[in-house]
Amino acid sequence: MSKPDYLASLERDGFVLIPSILTPSQIATLRTASKETIDLARSSNWPWVRTLPKQFPPWNIEPGANPAAGGIWGVQFLMHPKLPNSSTFIKNYFSSAIIDVVKQLLECDDEDLVMELFNLLIRPDRDFELRWHRDDIEATATAEEELERLKEPAWHAQWNLSLYDDDSLIVVPGSHKRARTDVERNADPFAKDIPGEIKVQMKAGDVVFYNNNILHRGAYVSSKERMTLHGSMGHVGGSNLRARNVLQHGIGEWVSDIDLSVLNEKDQKRAEGMRERLISMGKYDQKTMGYSLNG
Repeated sequence: MSKPDYLASLERDGFVLIPSILTPSQIATLRTASKETIDLARSSNWPWVRTLPKQFPPWNIEPGANPAAGGIWGVQFLMHPKLPNSSTFIKNYFSSAIIDVVKQLLECDDEDLVMELFNLLIRPDRDFELRWHRDDIEATATAEEELERLKEPAWHAQWNLSLYDDDSLIVVPGSHKRARTDVERNADPFAKDIPGEIKVQMKAGDVVFYNNNILHRGAYVSSKERMTLHGSMGHVGGSNLRARNVLQHGIGEWVSDIDLSVLNEKDQKRAEGMRERLISMGKYDQKTMGYSLNG
């Protein structure tokens, strides 16, 4: 039986939903690790969080302040060496279930892969929505500027892996290949009636890979449990084109200390190469690159 053509779906629609990449046992293990991590964050014992009502980094947490005081909707840095459950998340990020798909989507080999980001999107402390956006193109871009940016290779794969049923991600299929229409450009930033929009319906254990410049938004409900692993993995060809999106999150400060010995020998060797390629990107100055989006 031939492999599913995930790349064709991604190129056509801007996203591809892959069902059941986790076993029930893996889901249970990741849920336990995620709950403990969320409890740590909500109790102000993990400073790297996504704060309400901020939509994009930087998260503007004042030194010495309670990072969770105003509510949170995500936990950052799942592979950080100081996070108690980091080994569980490291094993998932570098698993063949993820990497085999990434290699098909990026049309590359192990030697081309670059370690990037791994975070946790959670039930917010109050209902919260993200505006319509493309991750690396400002809303103020002209149609010509949009098209120019959309023609560039993505050089990465981005995914949401749900541990509970999750329909928070809302996308406009095919919008990764074109400039916004007049309707999209002039719509309310939180409009709920954009033509063609769909909610991506994920069951526990499903993963959706998506082009981060597809027109998309998020709608998160405080009464519904959410534990969705949010990751990205790059291609060495991305160089400084990807550095802005990755280094804005500050992982260069601790990436060298990640304990990759929790992996088997083959996966560890591959992961070490991915980390080294990320570190080589660190020569680009985060302060001069700025942030992809603001708000």
